[in-house]
Amino acid sequence: MALRIGVDSGGTFTDVCLFDDATGKLDIWKVPSTPDDPSRGISNGVAEGLATVGSVASEVAFLGHGTTVATNALIELKGVATGLITTDGFRDLLEIARQKRPHLYDMNAEKPVILVSRDRRQEVPERMRNDGSIDMPLDEEKLRIAIRKLAEDDVKSIAVCFLYGFLNTAHERRVVEILRDEMPDVFVSASHEVAPEFREYERMSTTVVNAYLGPVMQRYIDRLKLRLTELGIPVAPQLTQSNGGVIGFDMAARLPVRTVLSGPSTGVVAAQAVGRMAGFDNIITFDVGGTSSDVALLQGGVCKLTGEANVHGYPIKAPMLDIHTVGAGGGSIAYVDSGGLLKVGPRSAGADPGPACYGRGNTEATVTDANIVLQTLNPVVILGGRMKVRRDLAIQAVQILADKLGLGLMETAQGIISVLTANMAKAIRLISVQRGHDLRDYALMAFGGAGPLHAARLAKELDMSRIIVPLTPGTLCALGLLLTDLRSDFAMSRLMKLDQDVVQSMARGFATLEAQAKTWFSQEEIEDDRRVVNRTADMRYVGQNYELSVSVPAGPLGPETTEALASGFEQAHLQRFGFVAKGETIQIVTLRLEAAGLVKKAEFSPQPEAGPNSGEAVIGSRQVYMDEAKDFVTCSVYAREKLKPGNRIAGPAIVEQMDTTTVILPDMQATVDPYLNLILETKL
Repeated sequence: MALRIGVDSGGTFTDVCLFDDATGKLDIWKVPSTPDDPSRGISNGVAEGLATVGSVASEVAFLGHGTTVATNALIELKGVATGLITTDGFRDLLEIARQKRPHLYDMNAEKPVILVSRDRRQEVPERMRNDGSIDMPLDEEKLRIAIRKLAEDDVKSIAVCFLYGFLNTAHERRVVEILRDEMPDVFVSASHEVAPEFREYERMSTTVVNAYLGPVMQRYIDRLKLRLTELGIPVAPQLTQSNGGVIGFDMAARLPVRTVLSGPSTGVVAAQAVGRMAGFDNIITFDVGGTSSDVALLQGGVCKLTGEANVHGYPIKAPMLDIHTVGAGGGSIAYVDSGGLLKVGPRSAGADPGPACYGRGNTEATVTDANIVLQTLNPVVILGGRMKVRRDLAIQAVQILADKLGLGLMETAQGIISVLTANMAKAIRLISVQRGHDLRDYALMAFGGAGPLHAARLAKELDMSRIIVPLTPGTLCALGLLLTDLRSDFAMSRLMKLDQDVVQSMARGFATLEAQAKTWFSQEEIEDDRRVVNRTADMRYVGQNYELSVSVPAGPLGPETTEALASGFEQAHLQRFGFVAKGETIQIVTLRLEAAGLVKKAEFSPQPEAGPNSGEAVIGSRQVYMDEAKDFVTCSVYAREKLKPGNRIAGPAIVEQMDTTTVILPDMQATVDPYLNLILETKL
């Protein structure tokens, strides 16, 4: 027996998926998260899961997990005291940034907290030219003085970022050597290792964030290693990156900035696999948790990578799946603003005290409370009967808002859902319509604890006709860990015009990146037959400020390569911006190489057809308030685990399972596919 375990550690629950390679059996479960020490929740979940299926730790062949440790530390500003060493004259770059307000017309917008105070930013005389040649040697005497000042300030981590450090790494490498000598216990983050790309502010921000989070991630990993060793897990665990792949613990500890989207990225990886099985190429993913919703676009079954993102106000240059987050989830608090309008989120009730219906002291209405009042959620118990809820407390919380708004109880509860739906629709339009995609060509894949609960109304709002609800939507991020590969990304910024003379420069650049990838393959002990590399180039018209990623054809580079890149860039530019500037010079900005180590993944087999009759899955009925009827409607309630391939359900109906609830509206029909996905379609 070989067991593969995926664990997704969230703020409220830790989700665990266990897949048996021998039998193909998939088991899922949830345990409460332990925010004070997330490693404890993970070890508890793994231990409970193994006991539940009657297995032992020695049978585990793979263990991967996603974590919010880095993200939460950044959001809550719980990193370590951090210093910065930079080029003389550039210490204020962190505050000057791009001189743009977060919101153009908001004169009171607050900038994010600067992670390194000005007194901890030390300047050192040195200068590289923009071609990488040395203009001014590094002043090592003044460097040591700067380091000793930081040591006196008791910093725990130091970021090193010189102006052209990505072109010539000599000065940054020397600083790292001297830091090891002067402050051997300090965590060091150098820009040429973290983000070897142009744009000095974004590179510095990324390097600083990495330094700020480094010791936090190191402590977490050390604790988790110890707990898993004590459990008797015989394999080295892996950690999810923002790019959807996994890496070893050692690299995650060195580059924690690559894990800031660790949790949601594996949900997208799983969505890609589910989409392929279900036969859908174009998908919008819709992952709704307790405090936020994450959305992504999959074209041709693949979610594109982005080389830069803004995470809670901090620019980060690191390969990430193109995921957009909005502060709207099950625990989001509804309130009436100063203008008398109903708003939802981003403030959340969190896991403790949680929604009012949990009975833990919260009196503010949340999205979950609204669903309990409307009875789209079971008004007595949730989580498959594991958790009792109180509808009377939810009614009290929503009624307070109703009184302020001068509306009825049901109108207010439905209003909360409508506002939430509008927030989610805005996020999806941002990644689709505003980028040239027609939503009618896409299916909506709903997962997370609250995704299937809201998917039908969201699809209606967006004029989308099909919804996919995976078999285990509430634990899909954990499942994604069983479907991904080891992965690392390498980049090199070099400004080059796209002409025939560029081929040799590109070849040299990719050769350098391939050498770095080869070193990584060796460190991760990936065998030759499991090594895969893919090349891309960030491109733009000369004078533009933003780049588009274009695939570089496999094989040797030649004249046909430049033709393919030009064609690929023009297609991407046409879709994103709606035009092609014929005759304008095209420029290559950054070369990228994605290295993947293929691993054995969980495989799922189609189940035999059982016919359309779903009557055996009916477990009762309840009155559910439907906005379409402006009244309560009798809905049959189905148990998800009793549904079989081919079964059909006519709306209105409710499908319940341990990890989520699916709402089927009156004008919808649901069908169970051979892989037990629930496919919702609008009746014609």
